[in-house]
Amino acid sequence: MSSRYSISGTTSNAIAASIESGVRSGDLTPATKLPAVRALAEELGVSPGTVAAAYRTLRQRGVIETDGRRGTRIRTAPAVAPRSQGRLPIPVGARDLSSGGPDPALLPALETLVRRLTPEPVVYGAGSGVSPELADLARQRLAADGVPADDLTVTSGCLHAIERVLDAHLSPGDQVAVEDPGWGNLLDLIAAMGLSVLAVPVDDDGPDPAGVDVAIRRGARALVVTSRAQNPLGASVSAERAGALRKVLATHPGVLLIEDDHAAELANEPLHPLSGATVHWAMVRSVSKPYGPDLRCAVVAGDGETIGRVEGRQALGMRWVSTILQSLVVALWRDPAVEKGVAEVGRRYDERREALLAALARRGVHGQGRSGLNVWVPVSDETGVCARLLEAGWVVSPGALFRIDSPPGIRITTSTLETDEAGVLADAVLAASTPARSRYPV
Repeated sequence: MSSRYSISGTTSNAIAASIESGVRSGDLTPATKLPAVRALAEELGVSPGTVAAAYRTLRQRGVIETDGRRGTRIRTAPAVAPRSQGRLPIPVGARDLSSGGPDPALLPALETLVRRLTPEPVVYGAGSGVSPELADLARQRLAADGVPADDLTVTSGCLHAIERVLDAHLSPGDQVAVEDPGWGNLLDLIAAMGLSVLAVPVDDDGPDPAGVDVAIRRGARALVVTSRAQNPLGASVSAERAGALRKVLATHPGVLLIEDDHAAELANEPLHPLSGATVHWAMVRSVSKPYGPDLRCAVVAGDGETIGRVEGRQALGMRWVSTILQSLVVALWRDPAVEKGVAEVGRRYDERREALLAALARRGVHGQGRSGLNVWVPVSDETGVCARLLEAGWVVSPGALFRIDSPPGIRITTSTLETDEAGVLADAVLAASTPARSRYPV
């Protein structure tokens, strides 16, 4: 634990608040190891049960995690800390390849479409979920991909949808099967909801069916699958893998299935959905990656009970997603020029990702990235590799942000990487991965 910070408090709430304060101030940084329960209890003059209750509260809030022999530590991205704590600093002149997001320069221009909008005023009590125009278009698009969409709603983005669906069926303490490595924000959300994760191995074709079966038999009540452009590995569920997963899920019809199709129109890989393989399911499709992260809107299709629960809970909180925002999504979907532009951008992203993979392969470095905006490179020492790449002017993400039990690696976001830069970056990755030959000492 940091020598600069001393935990205080004589009640479980006070101890928890003291640790949260240390996280917010930056004195307790991500991965900081906390004292054992009995050691901290003796130091503070309280019972071990009081400290255990404080740690339990912090785990439910997504602030800390307990990992067997490694003890209790501050989470990689604790829920009470500024998000900047989880990312490496960006030195002046360095290339930031750590964001995981799209290239801002390739997003559609929205000014003209916004000026065309003529939404009717909506007053309190009149807002009601999905606009008819959005619902019709969403059903057409989902049906074309083999997703039944009789029941659907709209949420403020993918994470909001996943949170609402999990909350509709699960309770604190329940287990969720997730891909490993997987989306860091999802892992943090699950922890903040008081749920726990069971890791499922994932390869280029998606989650391992045997791993899914093991996780469910171990008690997982829900399974989250990324349909394509998986972050950070770039996996895309193939037709054969979808068939195998459906067979597994057929033996566990009571598990909640959530499919995350965050890339949507931007993905050039076909969608092979699992929708309907279990009694309760949801397919989440966002507009953020193709059209802009600021468009906090996602369509959620699912079984009637799940969608009804999501809409009922949403009516008590945010109530509805802005109809102005929904009208903008409709305008984007109806504009042939925008559709053509998104398809072209998707091809450019593929070219950039594939250029880096090819450059790495020519240098004997293995990389993974079948689809999406990222390339995953297995390394033996991700902290050292990230530090040496930083010295060389490249900022990438350490794999610890995305891993549970899987081997170490680094994630390189290729969305802004021009194809003629791939060789230079591949040289830097090779040098950083082999320190004895590196020109960039730590």
